[in-house]
Amino acid sequence: MTNDLNLVGMEKGQQYETIITTKNDDGKENAAPIGIICKEKDKVMCRIFKGSITLKNISMKREFTVNITENPLLFTLSTIDNLSKEYFIENSEIAILKDVEAYIKCKVTDIKEGIKQSDPIRKSAASIVKADVEEIIIKKKCAKAVNRGFYSLIESLVNFTRMDIVDNEKQEYFLDRFRESKRIINKVGTSEDKKAIKILQKTLEKKGYKIKL
Repeated sequence: MTNDLNLVGMEKGQQYETIITTKNDDGKENAAPIGIICKEKDKVMCRIFKGSITLKNISMKREFTVNITENPLLFTLSTIDNLSKEYFIENSEIAILKDVEAYIKCKVTDIKEGIKQSDPIRKSAASIVKADVEEIIIKKKCAKAVNRGFYSLIESLVNFTRMDIVDNEKQEYFLDRFRESKRIINKVGTSEDKKAIKILQKTLEKKGYKIKL
């Protein structure tokens, strides 16, 4: 049995995109895409808005499952509506998604109020959930948690290759996208992501593009 988050590519202080699964009072499974922060090699934290089924279930049962996957369909369906029963492992004591690369069993250690002054949606009440990692089950080799910063960097790089061949209006659009990508990377990206986006910004500025952050 292992509980070292490094095995699924999670590093201390970084945030990863995952799908948290829980069970309702009636035993029905629930799934929601939620960013998880790695606090230590065996500890995680997440911020969940009040009123959600996920927070209700976590508060009640003091446990949840973090599903690691790069499946775009699972992220999409769990965002717009709850996943149907066919997506979950049958007859499991806890809610676990089928066909994920790995999943993490977590036990809650603390739940407290969590509103950040810098958050653009800070008016919505939220809770900070802290938990210990009890066990990590790796189902597929090279399972790795998704970090949104990397994909934001890739989008910026793609747009960069087109900057000099589009009109002014499109250039402004790409620069706006760059600013948003840098914001995301500064918030959740790895140290390598942050270094890369700085290099890209300097390159854009040398080419004469003005970037006001």
